[in-house]
Amino acid sequence: MKGIVILMLLSLGLLLNSNVAAAMSQGKVLVAYFSRIGNEYSVGKITKGNTAIIADIIAKETNADLFEIKPAKPYPSDYDECTKIASKEKAVKARPEIVGKVENLQEYDIIFIGYPIWWGDMPMAVYTFLESYDFSGKKIVPFCTHGGSGLSSTDQAITLACPNSKILQGFAIRGAVAQNKTNEAKATVQKWLSSIDL
Repeated sequence: MKGIVILMLLSLGLLLNSNVAAAMSQGKVLVAYFSRIGNEYSVGKITKGNTAIIADIIAKETNADLFEIKPAKPYPSDYDECTKIASKEKAVKARPEIVGKVENLQEYDIIFIGYPIWWGDMPMAVYTFLESYDFSGKKIVPFCTHGGSGLSSTDQAITLACPNSKILQGFAIRGAVAQNKTNEAKATVQKWLSSIDL
């Protein structure tokens, strides 16, 4: 009887950690994300970006490595100034230079790509990142923070940018929730991770 109870407890533990186990069974996981600090219209001044918060949660839940997509020229901390630059970059499909590199991308099987939604799209620096590597054969999982637009078809943009990759169901969460409701954000991320087929 004691042995049966132990087996049941072990099985329960495996179920509770199914998302981690699933990710681990298919190789290494990377969470690459772009995030910004400074003034935000819905949450005020922030010292840790909304998307960075979600990236941290995902990395802990999936035992992933983290890589921050950093533009060589940082965006202004002032919200209005940043939106003006972001609008101009989108209009010309700019590819801002980014610093740092994922040296061992070939080792990763699953890559989460995170970003805020700017003008209904990913920041142009995320396109720079996507176009800097060969993601053929990788599973890519988009996630974003936003002010009300959801993914805003960015998952389709990633599909176009990475045609030889498998794009899994994306995730969107309001920046205000990520910033101010940590427990809710974590629970929502956990629910999403358990729903996608890793």
